[in-house]
Amino acid sequence: MRAAILSLLLAGAAAFAPAQQGARTSVALNAEEFSKSIPFLVRPEKLDGSMAGDMGFDPMRLSDIQTDLTYARWAELKHGRMCMLAICGIVTTQLGIHLPGEQFATTDIFAAPASVGFAGNLQVFLGIGTIELMNFYKHYDGSEPGELPGWEPRGWDSVPESTKAVRKEQEIVHCRLAMIAFTGAIVQSLLFNEPLLG
Repeated sequence: MRAAILSLLLAGAAAFAPAQQGARTSVALNAEEFSKSIPFLVRPEKLDGSMAGDMGFDPMRLSDIQTDLTYARWAELKHGRMCMLAICGIVTTQLGIHLPGEQFATTDIFAAPASVGFAGNLQVFLGIGTIELMNFYKHYDGSEPGELPGWEPRGWDSVPESTKAVRKEQEIVHCRLAMIAFTGAIVQSLLFNEPLLG
């Protein structure tokens, strides 16, 4: 199992190696045409800095095959928000804080879905499904990624645009950190079968 995880991690690291590029003509590029995150790579055209958290990080050039990055940003925010909830839930449960009942007391990440039973999993599935169906067309209507009508904090409309931009940047950074943390938690649990804080 460890060898399989190690090989998957090494295969993922290979994605960040610079791609072979054909012969280039000697054209001087401005500094803003290079990625802020990987300064020796040219910034993809669609990553122009207009979205929060855009540092030009796209070593596999996935943005080139997407017609609109709004869908990708929606997906990133959704996955990040779910990972923030998951990491908080894992750590909280492993600290011994949980709902009343023995089925909520398990600290094993992989045993938790089975311990709450069919009804608990169905509630989670229906909750997520309802939110997804309510906002399905938001991915395609040109609205701001991540903003769900009625879910904004109180007074969000009166917040200055500069403050909104900072908060959106903070959210996407935390989303990305949570996705890395969730991946790390899964790998650590698979390798060592111990609580994260143990």
